Amino acid sequence: MTASLVLALPPRLDLGMVAAASGVHPDLVRRFVDLGLVSARRDDSGRLWFSPAAPGLVRRIVRLHADLSLNYTAVALVIDLLDRIDVLENRRWALR
Repeated sequence: MTASLVLALPPRLDLGMVAAASGVHPDLVRRFVDLGLVSARRDDSGRLWFSPAAPGLVRRIVRLHADLSLNYTAVALVIDLLDRIDVLENRRWALR
């Protein structure tokens, strides 16, 4: 019998957790929030909270910015288009 280890992220992540999981400085994550590239909610004390998907999105933004030399406006457009392609491909596969 084999056992698998499943690492689960908490239902919400704070700024430090997202930055650490993404390998970037917290100020860069804050900048992405300010630019509208990453969604976050503020609690009553002003602390930012993120979904568990945020670290992957931050890594994707950093990779597109660095590898393709895109500015952050272009990165947002590319991510939106890639997400739309994923939706269309999933619909296509569902129709088969």
